[in-house]
Amino acid sequence: MNKKIKIISAMAVTVITSIHISNRIQYTIANKNSILNVTEKNEYEWRFGKIHYIKKGKGTPLLLLHDLTAGSSHYEFHKIIDNLAEQYEVYAIDLLGYGLSDKPDMTYTSFLYVQLLTDFVKTVIGRKTDVIATGDSSSLVVMTCHNNPEVFNRLILINPQSLYQFNLIPTKKTRTLKLLIDLPIIGTFLYNLVTSRTAFFHLFQNHYFTDCSRLEKTDLLAYVEASHKNDYTSKYSFSSYIGRYLNFNILHALKEINHSIFIIAGSDKQDNQSIIKNYLYYNSSIEAALISDTRQYPHLELPQRFLNQLKIFL
Repeated sequence: MNKKIKIISAMAVTVITSIHISNRIQYTIANKNSILNVTEKNEYEWRFGKIHYIKKGKGTPLLLLHDLTAGSSHYEFHKIIDNLAEQYEVYAIDLLGYGLSDKPDMTYTSFLYVQLLTDFVKTVIGRKTDVIATGDSSSLVVMTCHNNPEVFNRLILINPQSLYQFNLIPTKKTRTLKLLIDLPIIGTFLYNLVTSRTAFFHLFQNHYFTDCSRLEKTDLLAYVEASHKNDYTSKYSFSSYIGRYLNFNILHALKEINHSIFIIAGSDKQDNQSIIKNYLYYNSSIEAALISDTRQYPHLELPQRFLNQLKIFL
């Protein structure tokens, strides 16, 4: 019996060691990329960590807010930021736990990000700003606008998440998933599997882009880099995301706010029509438009077509 225990223990140690080495190799490879390193790098010293952002141009302030999925960062807007900077004072931020910003070991919540956005606008931008938010970040913008009407002016939401998904709260299953990803070695290994270059390619192919021939090599490298920058701590925002800790009900806020709201959606994104219809049901003043031949990230897939539509709204 003792011999069997020793053999099993030795095998367990070997497997864990192999997984740990695999994790280290993955992060070493990912951090060799320098796609996210930019000359316009600025940092805002927030109370929970340093917040990276890019500032370009002069004029009316415009805040660009990336999605909350794994690998998201300011890179999402890199194809349109220079064009926007010709008319606006543009700020492209990496939220806490994303991109080049600090990634503390903590549970990330929607309320945390609402406070971050409020503080960032008041402290860094210093005046009321227009904002463009993608996907799940739309809820953060709506709630921030509701709690602090003086922070945002016009709201442009790119493929906002469905109101039904925003309403889903953490369950026993999602909390267990979060705890699993947060584990030191096994959790990190699982996180590395869903943030590999192959995994991101499948996401772009099946969900993010309509035509993957438009996908550039740097796009994949940027997402891999953002999801592994500064070592394994990148996984904590992801575990909070899949644990549904970033969800909250925005129905009341959506009905109450009086700001101009515009929705830009990819024509090929699944359920886009029903999602837009639901938003209009709770706020009939919302305007919406579709970018043909695109999915989740029209500003990354067909940036000029996106900019043409944006000019109509702004």
